[in-house]
Amino acid sequence: MQRLIGAYEREAELTTLGRITVRELLVTLLENLLYLERDRRNSSAIEQQTIIAPVFIIGLPRTGTTLLHGLIAQDPAIRAPLTWEVMFPSAAGHPPDAIERTRRRTDSRLAWANRLAPEFKRIHEIGADLPQECIAIMAQGLASIQFHTTHNVPSYQDWFEQHGQELGYTFHHRFLQHLQVRSSGDRWVLKAPGHLFGLNALLQRYPDARVIQTHRNPLQVMGSIASLATILRRAFSDSADPRQIADDWCGRWARALQRSLETRDDSPAELFFDLPYTELVAAPLAAVERIYDFLGWTLSSEARESMQRFLSANPKNKHGPHRYGLSEFGLDRALETQRFARYCERFDIAISSDR
Repeated sequence: MQRLIGAYEREAELTTLGRITVRELLVTLLENLLYLERDRRNSSAIEQQTIIAPVFIIGLPRTGTTLLHGLIAQDPAIRAPLTWEVMFPSAAGHPPDAIERTRRRTDSRLAWANRLAPEFKRIHEIGADLPQECIAIMAQGLASIQFHTTHNVPSYQDWFEQHGQELGYTFHHRFLQHLQVRSSGDRWVLKAPGHLFGLNALLQRYPDARVIQTHRNPLQVMGSIASLATILRRAFSDSADPRQIADDWCGRWARALQRSLETRDDSPAELFFDLPYTELVAAPLAAVERIYDFLGWTLSSEARESMQRFLSANPKNKHGPHRYGLSEFGLDRALETQRFARYCERFDIAISSDR
């Protein structure tokens, strides 16, 4: 917390609205930590929860991780953390009427977020009952890439990449215990591109985990990554420089990707399933079937029908197209091609771009 607040003060160049919003965020996170510790003291069952063989969906941003997570979460046999219970985790144990109030409170917060950054929903839809990714879980423990994505806090991000991983996954495990004690399902499916930064720590914390990694031409995602971070930071600062943001994040993602591949080299191959983005978008249900076969799960007719309804309700560009290009962020095609060459060679990804 000291590192994070110090970075906000020294580096983020927040507007008045930005300072108010960040303060509200930090106070909410600290309140949640107090509630979580209170709940743990009051219920020994939380500490006794065992998280068995969780499935993690990883991959660079904009490679279909959200689509895949949303699809699999439609299976009634699956447990995925929802946005409302990640934002206000202690409320998960409350009576139904209190949970409904928490959902409404979450919707109110998300509506405010949409007003601050209206373009964001074109990139990533948010909703109280949609599956939430793990960077929001780890942010509750103040160890997450969420903070540098939304605000310019590079010294904090440097610390997180070098020293914050074990802390983050220890908290992540405690958080899942907290949610699991109040739900009937323990077949966890989780998601975050940010796991590329800490895959080694993830596997140390969850040695029986299975990892689904999505793959897409990096040149088709780097501009989108830069655009997303720029949209978010401009909501809170007048000093968000798109080119600086792009240079910083593209370098960070490239290093994270390389470290994750080194972890894969040192881990049993049977822990991993690789899914090309092109196959996912061309035939989503067929991709899910292959993943279920890999995991040894059965895809029920009920789950299949629910997934099909989800696809029909969430077409591509539901909120309008997200337009971006490499050149507008000062990204050089030749440099980015070289930066990701080893990754593309390993997974037989054609390096080309129409942007």
